[in-house]
Amino acid sequence: MNVCVIGAGLAGCEAAYAAANNGADVVLYEMKPKKFSPAHHNSNFCELVCSNSLKSKEISTASGLLKREMEFFNSVVLECAYETAVPAGGALAVDRELFAEAVTNKILSTPNITFVNEEVFELPDADKVIIACGPLVDAESNLYKIIKDLTGEHHSFFDAAAPILTADSIDMSKAFYQARYNKGGDDYINCPMTKDEYTAFYKELVSAERAVLHNGVESPKVFEGCMPVEILAKRGEDSIRFGPLKPVGITCPDGSKPYAVVQLRQDNKEGTLFNIVGFQTNLKFSEQKRVFSMIPGLENAEFVRYGVMHRNLYIDAPNLMNSDFSLKNNPDIYFAGQISGVEGYLESAMSGMIAGYSASGHRLKLSQYTMMGAISNYISGGSTGNFQPMPANFGIVPPLDIRVKNKKERYTAYSERSLKFLSKKN
Repeated sequence: MNVCVIGAGLAGCEAAYAAANNGADVVLYEMKPKKFSPAHHNSNFCELVCSNSLKSKEISTASGLLKREMEFFNSVVLECAYETAVPAGGALAVDRELFAEAVTNKILSTPNITFVNEEVFELPDADKVIIACGPLVDAESNLYKIIKDLTGEHHSFFDAAAPILTADSIDMSKAFYQARYNKGGDDYINCPMTKDEYTAFYKELVSAERAVLHNGVESPKVFEGCMPVEILAKRGEDSIRFGPLKPVGITCPDGSKPYAVVQLRQDNKEGTLFNIVGFQTNLKFSEQKRVFSMIPGLENAEFVRYGVMHRNLYIDAPNLMNSDFSLKNNPDIYFAGQISGVEGYLESAMSGMIAGYSASGHRLKLSQYTMMGAISNYISGGSTGNFQPMPANFGIVPPLDIRVKNKKERYTAYSERSLKFLSKKN
């Protein structure tokens, strides 16, 4: 079996790895570093843009369950993520540079994978083709025209990334280390705010000037899971205080409770870089510097990367795709990653894994009770109304046979049920 994979992001690498390890001869196309998308700058595979976090490891969470399921199928992304992990409490976060390097080395050293460093201008001649180009396809490119010819109807939304700053520029006389609810040790830096500080910050945030987006879009549709902080703030003065600035689970060194708190998460292995958690933004760079420097402890922060916003493309998956991520009208063509209608780093990798197995002739037997099965069912027709990209969540999994009132215990029961079905079916 000859399989061609277009794109060496999380989905593409996972697809290539799964197909190759199941006996297929794989050709992996990637245009970097000859050409970059608007959001990328690292020449290695699997570059993480929006965040360095792969979310919770806890089995009582949807993302924790997804990790367990993907580990069952030998996920290359998770293998490299654990190798390059940085402290993040109960979450799995990575050093972006080391992670990308680790995945690149793993893929290039895998037998049966041939790497071609070229942009794709026409659909490759192969038994199976997996399009995992990511959601930032240039609307003027040949690949975009290929996708449009294959899918007809498609949708787009805008995604945003948070700023990154240097650790030594944080004023630790005002900030302090602590994980929320003390889970995972002192893995986050916290910048507490009084009510007056929060009110002043909020007023400047909602009035700050935003950057002009490409394609002349003035009021873009944004994904809820990666909402720019300034847009979220405009929903009400307490909107971000109950969101990324929520103070629950945090106690200041003097024993007091903050009115609001901004958290910083380690972004590299050395701990020299931190990102501002939940601060995806499309503010002008000068406005980011001005407004975010109002946060206690960040008055003299040195920003090594400001937040950016970019267009994401995804197809109308329920009308176009099967549950193995192949096209209904052409099952030799697959879509994987965010372009397929999944949302999130691991969800993208998962879609590539499913497509890679299927393209190599080893279709996975995924019960609707597993998170992988529930997501693939959702994107292939399980959604209703206006289709939107979907991250892992227990809302798309069939309910339990018994009523469990405690949420953590209920979600743990979902996970335990899933893993039992997984071990029986595969």
